[in-house]
Amino acid sequence: MAHPSPRAAVRPTAQDEVAAAGSELIGGPTGRRAASGHPWWSPARVIALVTIGMFALGMAQKAPCYESGWFQGPAAQYTHACYSDIPHLYEGRGFADGLVPYFDRIPAEVSGGMEYLEYPVLTGLFMEVAAWLTPGGTTDPSPAQTYWLVNAALLMICAVIIAVCVTRIHRHRPWDGLLVALAPALALTATINWDLLAGALTCAALLFWSRGRSFGAGILLGLATAAKLYPVLLLGPLLVLCWRAGRWRAFLTATAGTIVAWLAVNLPVLIAAREGWAKFYTFSEERPVDFGSLWLIIAQRTDAQLESVNTYATGLVVLGCAGIALLGFAAPRRPRLAQLAFLVVALFILTNKVYSPQYVLWLIPLAVLARPRWRDFLVWQCCEVLYFLGIWMYLAFLNSENQQGLPTGGYQLAIILHLLGTLYLCCVVIRDVLRPEYDPVRRDGSDDPGGGVLDGAPDVFALRRRKQTPQPAPTAFVDWGLPGDGTLPTPPDHVSRET
Repeated sequence: MAHPSPRAAVRPTAQDEVAAAGSELIGGPTGRRAASGHPWWSPARVIALVTIGMFALGMAQKAPCYESGWFQGPAAQYTHACYSDIPHLYEGRGFADGLVPYFDRIPAEVSGGMEYLEYPVLTGLFMEVAAWLTPGGTTDPSPAQTYWLVNAALLMICAVIIAVCVTRIHRHRPWDGLLVALAPALALTATINWDLLAGALTCAALLFWSRGRSFGAGILLGLATAAKLYPVLLLGPLLVLCWRAGRWRAFLTATAGTIVAWLAVNLPVLIAAREGWAKFYTFSEERPVDFGSLWLIIAQRTDAQLESVNTYATGLVVLGCAGIALLGFAAPRRPRLAQLAFLVVALFILTNKVYSPQYVLWLIPLAVLARPRWRDFLVWQCCEVLYFLGIWMYLAFLNSENQQGLPTGGYQLAIILHLLGTLYLCCVVIRDVLRPEYDPVRRDGSDDPGGGVLDGAPDVFALRRRKQTPQPAPTAFVDWGLPGDGTLPTPPDHVSRET
């Protein structure tokens, strides 16, 4: 029996009107008979180079702060929209003084009252490695500037890993990775903090899962959770989908890998420096309502303290996760992993008491995998870019002597805009789950190309069974038309009638 020919890669310019219009900048959509070009220029390599180029533009956007804005007055880094935590924490968390994260207590006059590093262990290790690579002394540029450059180089590698993983997760849609590479919010927020580390590990985990390597995916997911808390949420969608498909072994293997990897990173620090290790968790619990969240608008509008905001946020996450699980079990067709993963992470961000501008980095790769449509993605990105500008203009308003910038009412409008942008993308993804015919990934007959063992697996449990529509009997000839009486034409003698 002959094997089916490999499915051709999907060309976005042939399926997406916005991508086709945008391609006019480089000569228009590729024709069906166009040569593929030099074999070295694979989609992954092209997308990696585009990612590096966009990342470099994002670094150039930080140039005013690199020159002086981070160190001369509080307002300059906001008016130029080039703020970054990285150079400030180099000295503020003791890296400049050679203090060991989690083990050495940070002097109050250095940290402003933060006794230990308030980041998860793997992110702390990342920060420490960058500090080892940063020369000390009074060189020009200063160590804080060099520290930012070192971190930017390491984070660029993480950004490339994210883009290449997205390119390879859906084998037949490699050019979807361009959405990641060209995302303006990624370029603008990539070097604000260390979120790209967790994003790279999470995308690598999804790539391993798409290849059926459940334990490797779990290991990477555990490492991602050791760098940032949100990746552990992906175990929820895996549970729902593996339950529906009866793939319990794959889920339990991935969960075991997650636990093993997380413990391997955290246990040594937990045992040797318990107080320093716990700082991330106590700080997250005690942190008040902060920038970017709906809770901040409520607090500012009502002058309420919102002392129980942790309870409210946790309750909303639990209710939302229950709704996503119901969606996963009741959808007419089992949702794709990327769809539920995007929804659960977006839920966590939308209900959180802080929505920092760099949190968009958590969502960009998941959004591309869940809804690879240029129009919807760009609408959401526009909202995020406007919020990126809004928060810095608001901080300039708060920190400048003459209060130049965006006042409180304008900033609240910016918050609402970027919350609505994320909600819009969530609604479109939910529509795709309920109406699979709208899902761009399934347009060519695919099931879940990033689902690994879930791809093409039959359901063993669902709250609603799909209706089985009768299929017409196959014929061995091409029906080019019907006679006027509606009867099938008689095929020529040399055409077999066997089915």
